[in-house]
Amino acid sequence: MVEKEKKIGKEEEKSEKGIVRIVGFDIDASLSVINGLRRIKGISFMFANATCKKLGINPRMRIGDLSEEKIKEIENFIKNPKGIPSWILNRRKDLTTGKDFHLVGGDLDLKVKEDIEFLKKIRAYRGVRHEMGLPVRGQRTGGKSFRKGKTIGVVRKKELPQAAKKEKGEKR
Repeated sequence: MVEKEKKIGKEEEKSEKGIVRIVGFDIDASLSVINGLRRIKGISFMFANATCKKLGINPRMRIGDLSEEKIKEIENFIKNPKGIPSWILNRRKDLTTGKDFHLVGGDLDLKVKEDIEFLKKIRAYRGVRHEMGLPVRGQRTGGKSFRKGKTIGVVRKKELPQAAKKEKGEKR
């Protein structure tokens, strides 16, 4: 009886984790492993699923119930994914090295900015569209969804008060 109470106490301690930190991202411990991994910027459903399968983790298990060792394994796999197809990775055939990578968080943001700056520097069509703040991937610009800044529309004249209208009418 006492052993069961001790086990229940340990399970409660594990589930009391409110937040799990993986690769610099805070993840709610009540989420499943697959949904928790998807909260990390740069990790898609396919990559999260491949991570779970490769490491032998049940994807429906709560992320707060994982041990510290499993969390470290997940971090190491995210930083250096091995044994999964290259089409799952988000940085294939890098321009400088030609290798396949998987970037997450700030590294991903930095690489995207570098790529955009490179396109601007070589004056590629996509780079010019980025500079001008226009849609890059062939969308039409007529709709209101691409308008930036002040809205374009009909400007109405301000209506004068009744007394001013009468005075203006008398002068004529």
